[in-house]
Amino acid sequence: MNLDDLDGRIGEGWGGVKPNGSHVNVVLARRGSPTAAAAISMLANPSPGHTPVLVCVGPEESAYEPVWPPTLMMNKATAVEDAHQTMTWGAAQLGIGQGVLDAVADGLVEATGELLVLVAVWVDPAAADETAVRLANRAAVRKAIGTCVEGRDPGAAARLVAARDTVTNPFYGGA
Repeated sequence: MNLDDLDGRIGEGWGGVKPNGSHVNVVLARRGSPTAAAAISMLANPSPGHTPVLVCVGPEESAYEPVWPPTLMMNKATAVEDAHQTMTWGAAQLGIGQGVLDAVADGLVEATGELLVLVAVWVDPAAADETAVRLANRAAVRKAIGTCVEGRDPGAAARLVAARDTVTNPFYGGA
């Protein structure tokens, strides 16, 4: 699939089990496109508790390497407590990087600077297991990129429409 076809594609994924599970939204962008410009602008406009970062991995701080294709992450849950920050910018960042690299290894996207991957990540402030958070993000990002590239199961939308009066949401407590 060419980069113009991928530009603006959106996917989402959930991995793991709460509170150590994670939810991501992924947008793919072609370098130089309006989508890419919007993604990059978030780096210039951080807000308290929300720090956009270029996802990097490596054995130690002095050897960090950015994941390729370039991947920008932004947290959806405000991270102010030290433990939540560590889970978000440590475990989740590593898992996001691994999920992107899995998508490259699986042939879904190429490791090129012509494609940008934007990941908005939700890490539960109650998360306590770094390994579980890393694995949850790895699975969620790989799933989301798969949806971006391969599309969604056409039957999924039809099932939602058919069940629209009985669907639920884990954050809704009403009747």
